[in-house]
Amino acid sequence: MDITTRLTRLGRDPHAHEGAVNPPVQRGSTVLIADADELYSDDRKTYGLEGFSTHDRLEAALADLCGGTGAVLAPSGLQALTLAVMAVCTRSGDHILLTDSAYGPMRRFCTEVMAGYGVETTFFDPAATADELAALCRPTTRLLALESPGSLTLEMHDVPALVAVAQARGITTLVDDTWSAGLYWRPLEAGVDISMQALTKYQGGHADVLAGALVTRDAELTARLRRMHKLLGLGVAAEEAWLVLRGLRTMALRMAHQDRSARALASWLESRPEVARVIHPALPSHPQHAIWARDFTGAGGLFSFVLKPVPRAKVHAFLEACQIFSMGFSWGGFESLIIPCDPQVKRAVRTGAAEGPLLRISVGLEATEDLIGDLDRALASLR
Repeated sequence: MDITTRLTRLGRDPHAHEGAVNPPVQRGSTVLIADADELYSDDRKTYGLEGFSTHDRLEAALADLCGGTGAVLAPSGLQALTLAVMAVCTRSGDHILLTDSAYGPMRRFCTEVMAGYGVETTFFDPAATADELAALCRPTTRLLALESPGSLTLEMHDVPALVAVAQARGITTLVDDTWSAGLYWRPLEAGVDISMQALTKYQGGHADVLAGALVTRDAELTARLRRMHKLLGLGVAAEEAWLVLRGLRTMALRMAHQDRSARALASWLESRPEVARVIHPALPSHPQHAIWARDFTGAGGLFSFVLKPVPRAKVHAFLEACQIFSMGFSWGGFESLIIPCDPQVKRAVRTGAAEGPLLRISVGLEATEDLIGDLDRALASLR
């Protein structure tokens, strides 16, 4: 079946709960165990942090969507990333290769928290070739962490080429695939070991849920992640899991609209005299457009653009002049958002500044012509 059809059916079984279309929210903390021999068993759930049927249904749905064999939930996308790092890098002296365009909080976790435990992180150019990445690998390298496209600046990796380098050396690969939501790209099929989804974004879709997930294609790796999940005492509320399940039903339709609208806005911005450059992988002007066209079937609603040089006060005036676009740090919801990115951009490899202020747009479900009109009015403030 087409993915749009499958998303209406994944993670539910009406005949198992009195014929109701949606599964119930199963809350709980204490698990009653009849057999004393199973009280301390690692082979069954013994406490509510491990989740109940609501969580199980969501994990199964995500594994199916992403082409994996198992999934582990986390309280947020960042928590999912840090869970993966801690499950793979368990000893002082371990080494991480992290894309230089990574999500800022992931970057800070590696350089501030993991560094304190003796785990070193090396940043690499997002456009690195296989040979360039291979030169950075060490005998102690345990994790290759990717994000394609990259956070804020949307660089694309040649993922199959980089994964081949890691596989040849026994290095676990992790990719932040929140941008495609597992819908427009299937990194596990490209050989990636762990696909991270920030379920807060498109899967939730309504700006009212926090959750993340790690999807894998290997049962042993899933077990390692689940073990660390238990050791850290992580847990996702049943209501959050249920909201994500509900969001999955309409995700394909929402993202299709957001994709069309975002491409229209991006093309329109390319024609504006106030704009120096638009950064959208689906546009032919993007430096790695060919990689996007090869690996992806869609693009969602997130992209960035660079204004021609203007004072910061003018940028703030532009942002505050928007009436439909609001300022906020999340994305993937029904509401359109815009933020200035320069304070967030941190680079260790390519340190040159952009030609002007960098802004990121998340396109929501509003009418495309209304969004263009809103930006048109706001751009007038720059003049």
